Amino acid sequence: MVQVPKIKLNNGLEIPQVGFGLWKVTENTGDVVYNAIKAGYRLFDGAFDYGNEKEAGEGVKRAIADGLVKREELTIVSKLWNTFHEKEHVEPITRKQLEWWGIDYFDVFYIHFPVALQYVDIKDRYPTGWTNLEDKVVESKASIQETWQALENLVDLGLVKTIGVSNFQGALIIDLLRYARIRPAILQVEIHPYLAQTALIDFAKSQGIAITAYSSFGPQSFIELDWDKAKDTPPLFEHPVITALATKYEKTPAQVLLRWASQRGLAVIPKSSSPQRLKENLEHFVFDLAEDEIKSITALNKDLRFNNPPDYLGTLYIFA
Repeated sequence: MVQVPKIKLNNGLEIPQVGFGLWKVTENTGDVVYNAIKAGYRLFDGAFDYGNEKEAGEGVKRAIADGLVKREELTIVSKLWNTFHEKEHVEPITRKQLEWWGIDYFDVFYIHFPVALQYVDIKDRYPTGWTNLEDKVVESKASIQETWQALENLVDLGLVKTIGVSNFQGALIIDLLRYARIRPAILQVEIHPYLAQTALIDFAKSQGIAITAYSSFGPQSFIELDWDKAKDTPPLFEHPVITALATKYEKTPAQVLLRWASQRGLAVIPKSSSPQRLKENLEHFVFDLAEDEIKSITALNKDLRFNNPPDYLGTLYIFA
């Protein structure tokens, strides 16, 4: 089994540089997680909004029971959804998410998006989504400071080991650092050759914040959602720059894309249900791209963001 490199965080803890992303893993989730653990994955990136935490937890429980792994060998990641940003909602929903997973603590817990929305009880709808029960996007008055301090309290309580932010841009991180008692350890954002995010990466690194890239394959993840922007964008798997390097190194286009990210010091969280691709994604570290080849991939940047709320909500200009 390949030895996956680890990234040391600013709190002294470490996470595997490659993990398994659970977004859109909605069928046979327990089996998918179990098989990924069997293949060697030790980090699982989940979220309340994915609606599959209980099922993912069942896969973890079975793997531990079968002796494939110990709990302390896993890095379980989850996220606080937008409808729970008020301080009084943070601890209760985190405890519920832990209950679904069947664990006592999260290794990493993110603020999923830098936007607070009106509270919706999970008894009324699960997952709660972006809208209230009247199907309207309504923001709440919770500030990022209020929410972050509630996450710091989760660390104090031992419910979470590491806290971070997802989908945050530079200005918000600068503001957060002014009042953070516990500095964010990880920033998770969309990064692929069409959205290289070079300046944001440089800034995060300068602040000692590790970066996890999601949607490493660009439009691929969003084609499944039938989004026109993704369908109208040339697939990275077929881009001549990527395919030429795949041919040169006798690797798959996916491995080239992941290596472009990991050689930049980023953690990645690809997913697959194919045993062969599971193995290939995990083992993408076994070759190195030349510096000019990394630059040639970065040059594909179009500042093209696929996970952009105005595209699917018509509002919430988070990245404007």
